[in-house]
Amino acid sequence: MTERTAEVTWQGSLTEGSGRIERVGSGAFGPLDVTWASRAEEPAGRTSPEELIAAAHASCFSMALSNALAQAGTPAKRLSTTATVTFVPGTGITRVALTVRGTVPGLDEASFREKAEGAKVGCPVSKALAAVPEITLDAALA
Repeated sequence: MTERTAEVTWQGSLTEGSGRIERVGSGAFGPLDVTWASRAEEPAGRTSPEELIAAAHASCFSMALSNALAQAGTPAKRLSTTATVTFVPGTGITRVALTVRGTVPGLDEASFREKAEGAKVGCPVSKALAAVPEITLDAALA
């Protein structure tokens, strides 16, 4: 079992206020500024919860796919994954679009897509995002 932490401060109202991700337990990043405008309009050098979810989903998916490919005897040479999280103010996260391009010696396109679909369903972040109405996957060999 592992636990991960993040410390955030917020001052003011939702739309006029601002916040800061002060630090994460690993020390890997922080501080990062966050505002409603960076979430619902233009980032202007600040982050948003959805951007952090996109980073978490892309990395989790890549790890799950890498593991599935290695277990099948066809380890990936390279996986390049993008996650795009769509946020609609007043509604929430409505969509996550995963795109992966892989270099996997000895694997055909159909098998790659099958392993990628399994990773999409099975990675812990995908499971945590199960309430998102739509999670799509575009998987292809590079």
